[in-house]
Amino acid sequence: MVAAGVLADVLVVLHFAFIVFVVFGGLLVWRWRWVAWLHVPATLWGAAIEFVSGVCPLTPLENQWRVQAGESGYPHSFIEQYLAPLIYPAGLTPSVQICLGVGVLLINMVIYGFLLYRAR
Repeated sequence: MVAAGVLADVLVVLHFAFIVFVVFGGLLVWRWRWVAWLHVPATLWGAAIEFVSGVCPLTPLENQWRVQAGESGYPHSFIEQYLAPLIYPAGLTPSVQICLGVGVLLINMVIYGFLLYRAR
């Protein structure tokens, strides 16, 4: 089923966009303060998934759609070749995930700290 393969590709793009939003979404708060209501929970979710070595619910859904499309892996389309390795890096260990979670929190603490400082 080709549609499932397309859905899986779209899901990878959305997954990547969510990760970028988690890491750098605080920069959008400089322009639009209301984005913080979306960004803070997204950041906490992203860090929590890393801290518990969890799997984002989007990953099993993507894999399910790939199986439905008759795919056994990534056939190296543009999306799979360039975006999938960013989302699913090789050698991802619990220690690396903890570091990623701390990094996400630190980046956003700096951004929000600067925003709070500027607001005063």
